[in-house]
Amino acid sequence: MKRVFAALILISLAAPALAQDFERGLAAYQRGEYAAALREWRPLAEQGLAKAQYQIAVMYGRGQGVPQDLAAAARWYHRAAAQGDAASQNSLGRSYELGHGVAQDFAVAATWYRLAARQGDADAQYNLANLYAQGQGVPRSNADAIAWWRQAAEQRHALAQDSLGRHYAEGLGVPQDLVQAYMWLDLAAMQGHEFAMDGRRALEARMTPAQLNAAKHMMYQWLRAHPQ
Repeated sequence: MKRVFAALILISLAAPALAQDFERGLAAYQRGEYAAALREWRPLAEQGLAKAQYQIAVMYGRGQGVPQDLAAAARWYHRAAAQGDAASQNSLGRSYELGHGVAQDFAVAATWYRLAARQGDADAQYNLANLYAQGQGVPRSNADAIAWWRQAAEQRHALAQDSLGRHYAEGLGVPQDLVQAYMWLDLAAMQGHEFAMDGRRALEARMTPAQLNAAKHMMYQWLRAHPQ
């Protein structure tokens, strides 16, 4: 019992120091001082700090402070992903989807995306939806794609909003609904998504003034229910 208490005390004392080291690394990274950031983060990553492992993976992936090494990036993503870090799970899924540093494997990509998506990671939800839409690593399913795009879209993910809007416009996986289609495209366009702007303009030509008014009202209601 005494050993347990001693271990808990050591952990409680170490946690603030780890946080300070991580923040110093983050400040250096934001200044573009990648070598200094790496000096702060690598010991933390070796000790098992998932967010430091993720940051080192990003640096290897981008070649920041180290030679670009996609295999090393994937290894560091894997170490953090295995601890449940959602951002790392999504990035590892992306590595498997694209074959960056690992053998391309859509099924493995879907597994990692799903773990992150279930934690609410919007990027992972969007990426998993795309796999369902294309039938890569999972059975092709517009309904599953719609479900995951919707979860990401509700978090203001512009790409997911665009995809959801286009599927409503054509009735793919959902009943065709031009009003909802316009709302989602409009929301994505408001974030500067140029592809959504083009889709919105094309959709306007297919809609009546009443439908456009209904779509605008629906969009304003959505914004009120989803304050930033």
